[in-house]
Amino acid sequence: MKPLELYIHIPFCIQKCLYCDFRSAPSTKEERQEYVLELCRQIRTYRKTAGDYHIVSIFVGGGTPSILEGEQIRGIFGAIRDTFVVDEDAEITIEMNPGTVTEEKLKVYREAGIDRLSIGLQSAENEELKILGRIHTYEEFLDTYRLAREMGFGNVNVDLMSAIPGQTAAGWEKTLRKVAGLRPEHISAYSLIIEEGTPFYEKYGKARDDADALRDDPLPDEEEERQMYRSTKKILGEYGYQQYEISNYALPGYECRHNLGYWDRTEYLGIGLGASSLLHNRRWDFGEEPVALSIQEQMEEYMFLGLRKTEGVSRSKFAGEFGRGLDEVYGNVLRKMYELGLLEETGDLVRLTERGIDVSNMVMCEFLLG
Repeated sequence: MKPLELYIHIPFCIQKCLYCDFRSAPSTKEERQEYVLELCRQIRTYRKTAGDYHIVSIFVGGGTPSILEGEQIRGIFGAIRDTFVVDEDAEITIEMNPGTVTEEKLKVYREAGIDRLSIGLQSAENEELKILGRIHTYEEFLDTYRLAREMGFGNVNVDLMSAIPGQTAAGWEKTLRKVAGLRPEHISAYSLIIEEGTPFYEKYGKARDDADALRDDPLPDEEEERQMYRSTKKILGEYGYQQYEISNYALPGYECRHNLGYWDRTEYLGIGLGASSLLHNRRWDFGEEPVALSIQEQMEEYMFLGLRKTEGVSRSKFAGEFGRGLDEVYGNVLRKMYELGLLEETGDLVRLTERGIDVSNMVMCEFLLG
């Protein structure tokens, strides 16, 4: 049996955040119950596929999965365990937002085998939370975090966001220190991306050159955004967190195994609206037909996913997987990136430099062979 990661998508939230382009929306109780019943039915349709795999990690994402009732979560995990072989030490994560979690729900999570919580905070400053359209305050986050600890959860991630409109480097440092002082095992620190189709795009994307439109709560400029990113590693390092991926930091031994599997191209199955899958080198979104990846596409993915990790990509693993050396396929690109100081080599590993991380999207585009 081969290792498999399982992703379950819950596309519901209380209120859509102003920056969010994920597959999620407000819903009624009836709509959520109907979705959960169909989700459980869909999970059970994979019984034949499940015979070839054992589940090493499960990630329930959204949306806001914690909007579901405890019994609905219990039903989902009942369907999973009826269908798949789940490792005893599998990492099982559920995303949640402050204000949507109760003691009763947390009890159900523990009974279901969930051992990792991912709490969407984004900022420790209430004014920044309002700007983002979040429904909670920092104080409500603290209540949720403390309740999780009281209920015995010993592996907690907190999501944070930098480059928020109106945010300063000093404000970002304040958020980092407040959260790191709580000692969650993991911190995801992402930079805001202005996505099309969101209210933020209407203001900050389409109107980027309109000084009057951006007078209130302007976005940090590019240099200030880079300063925030560079300070993140330094500040979190003071609290014992190690950066293991461009946007992720963990106390030793608490790196997110599910995410590492994604960057290493471990096979994964996504169930639910908006979920994606990778099986037998075929990719597809839920409800669509699988598309086979060419060898070229597989090599490209190996590079631009693997380079997100601070350890980089392995020459020997590349050769073992594709039967060709890294230099044979990417020699010219590697030489160019070395000369520009954007990549460096340590033994078997090729990784981004600090400068390379600043322009990581550009570097990764260089590894597209088409």
